[in-house]
Amino acid sequence: MDPDFLNVFTQPAAVNQYLAENVIAQGEKKKLIKPTSGNNPKLEELKLLLIDWINTTLKEEHIVVKSLEEDLYDGLVLHHLLENLGSLKLDVDKIALTEIKQRQKLSVILEAVAKCLQLEESQLKWSVESILTKDLLSTLHLLVAIAKHFEPNLAMPPNVQVETITIENTSRGLKTASAVEYITENKQQMGEDDAFDELFSRAPDKLDAVKKVFLQFVNQHVGKLGLSVKDIESQFADGVILLLLIGQLEGYFLNLRDFFLTPSSATEMLHNVNLALDLLTDGGLLNFSVNSE
Repeated sequence: MDPDFLNVFTQPAAVNQYLAENVIAQGEKKKLIKPTSGNNPKLEELKLLLIDWINTTLKEEHIVVKSLEEDLYDGLVLHHLLENLGSLKLDVDKIALTEIKQRQKLSVILEAVAKCLQLEESQLKWSVESILTKDLLSTLHLLVAIAKHFEPNLAMPPNVQVETITIENTSRGLKTASAVEYITENKQQMGEDDAFDELFSRAPDKLDAVKKVFLQFVNQHVGKLGLSVKDIESQFADGVILLLLIGQLEGYFLNLRDFFLTPSSATEMLHNVNLALDLLTDGGLLNFSVNSE
C-alpha cells in the first residue's frame, strides 16, 4: 500500500473504516474529500447554504433535507428540485425503491441537468455512480452547478476548496495522489485570468518577459528528461512536451503506448493534447473548457 495513503487520514482507524466500507476494484480510481477537510468552516457554510436553499425551494412540497450525502443519492430530491426550478417534466417514477430503479432515475435526471446546463460529458464532475454511492464531492459539484444556473443570485461563499485524495487500485497496490479542488468560484484565479487577458491586449511589450518566465519553469522540469524548450507556441503544439511536463509535475510515468512520442499527423497531435487535457481535468487542475485544436 502507498504509505501516503495512511497520511491523509487523521487516525489509523479512519483508514480501516474506509477500506471496510469501500471496495476499489482492480484498475478502478476513486476521488474523495480528505477527512481533514471536514473541519473546513467554508465547506460547512456551503453545505448549510445548499441545504437551506433546497428546503426553501421545496417547502411547499414538504420535503426536508438534513444531509446532502444521505438525502440526495436516490434522485427523489433532485427530481423535485429540477421540476420546481426548471419546470422540467421528467419521465421517471417519483419514488425509486430499488437500486436499479434509482440508477435509472439518476441517469435520466443527470442527463437532463447536462442538457440544461449545456455541458459536455468531459465537463461533468459527477456521475450516476458517484451520486448513488453518496459521494459528497460529486454531490456538491452537482448542486453548485444547478444553483449557479437556476439561481445565479444565490450568495454562495467563494473560494470554497477541499483537499482531495485520488485512490487507484493498481497491480502493485493502492496508488494515491493528493490535490486541492475548488467547489465554488476561485475569485483569485479569475483575477489572474483577467490579468493575462489585459497583458495580451494592453501590454504586448511585456509578453516576452512572461514567456521567458514560463520557459524557465518548463525547462526546469523537462530538463531532467534531457529536453529543452525554446519556443512555447511551436513546441507545445503536438502535446508531447505538455504530457511530459504534467508527468514530471505530478510525479508519474506516462506509458509510451498511451501517446505518440513523435506524432506524424494532426490526428496524433490531437490525441496527445486531448490526453493532456484529460489528465489536467482528472487532477482537478482544469475547470474550464479548452479547445484541443
